[in-house]
Amino acid sequence: MTRTQVKTHRFRIGKKTFIIVKITQMATAKVKRGNALASNAANVQIVKKRKRH
Repeated sequence: MTRTQVKTHRFRIGKKTFIIVKITQMATAKVKRGNALASNAANVQIVKKRKRH
């Protein structure tokens, strides 16, 4: 079972805007025989929003 919690914060310093993405993730793997791999990888994609005129 994998649980993911994502928190995003946006703040501005001067003219620049910064985005902080905090990802908390947990992965577990259980098997009776053989090998198990618990992956804790995260794919993050940040897309700039288009401005409406």
